[in-house]
Amino acid sequence: MLAALAGLSACGGGGTDLVETRSSAANWSWSLPSYFPEPKVPADNPMSAEKVELGRFLFYDRRLSGNGQQACAGCHRQDLAFTDGLAQAIGSTGEVHPRGAQHLVNVVYNATLTWANPSLVTLERQMETPLFGERPIEMGVNDANKEVVLQRLRDDTSASSYPQRFSAAFPAEAQPISWGNVIKAISAFQRTLISGNSRYDQWLAGRTTLSDAELRGMKLFFGEKAECFHCHGSFNFNDQIVHAGSRIVETPFSNTGLYNIGGTGAFPEPNRGVFELTARAQDMGKFRAPSLRNVEVTAPYMHDGTITTLEDVLRFYAAGGRNIPAGPNAGDGRANPYKSDLVSLIDLSDQEQADIVSFLKTLTDHDFLTNPRHADPFAAN
Repeated sequence: MLAALAGLSACGGGGTDLVETRSSAANWSWSLPSYFPEPKVPADNPMSAEKVELGRFLFYDRRLSGNGQQACAGCHRQDLAFTDGLAQAIGSTGEVHPRGAQHLVNVVYNATLTWANPSLVTLERQMETPLFGERPIEMGVNDANKEVVLQRLRDDTSASSYPQRFSAAFPAEAQPISWGNVIKAISAFQRTLISGNSRYDQWLAGRTTLSDAELRGMKLFFGEKAECFHCHGSFNFNDQIVHAGSRIVETPFSNTGLYNIGGTGAFPEPNRGVFELTARAQDMGKFRAPSLRNVEVTAPYMHDGTITTLEDVLRFYAAGGRNIPAGPNAGDGRANPYKSDLVSLIDLSDQEQADIVSFLKTLTDHDFLTNPRHADPFAAN
């Protein structure tokens, strides 16, 4: 896929169709750029328009949290590419999460679904964490209130009309309002959050032009000097991809030299990456590289939100890591012994860094950020 994109870049577009429709079920079809593969969908949770719309209502409904104070959308705002603009997410009870909320752009193509857990590979399984997790509390659903929350949905007579919506989405079930179906519906909705109409995509399709600075930045991004493409070179601008045709799925996690506490290679607890699960030294500080689509609106950056601007991100990577001179996290991340070989000192001038930032901003898909099919159905009320 990288070769295909690089080829399109080299020829100045290529006249590719921006959107094509592909049917994958009797009552569902995908509208995708021609160079996007068909998404992978679990056999036990097929797509349907009714299920997706139910999932949209549930995603935006505060009644789904234990205390009725926060919806999934509380940490995933459409205008911010379904993140929240905070360094660290805040749950329904006010508890601060140790990491930032990840954006949901093209989440259907993610091979793993959190910052640093290789075992969470489906949206259905991942959703159990924000719903039922206790450390930290996010949605705050637990054994004491699980039935109470479901009863809220059964008793609904508002515009959401949950009894009717669940029956339409799961017509073969006599009692369709269940946690399993809540999770399936929201997962189906999340699979539709596909972004592929940025200015970059329009340029690939030969429908717009890019400025000289944006073109220079793109050449650097996909070239061996800046080497950004090694971790962000797929059609989704990340390095963990799964789709309906996948045979081999790679799930790399990388240490980028963000920390090196006391020169020991350590990252601050409890944000030590894959190491938190494996306790293997070589996994210290390893996190998943997120997609860069819509990266312009997903600040602050990194797993803990400690880099605030795209310009600072470019300076960080050009330096080959971050040196923290003082404080509890002091240490030179550039010398972290577990740092990826792909992260090293890069001779990028201020102008070259600015050009790459200009290119990254072409990945903003304004239609996606305002698409009414992804918007809050309760907003009008």
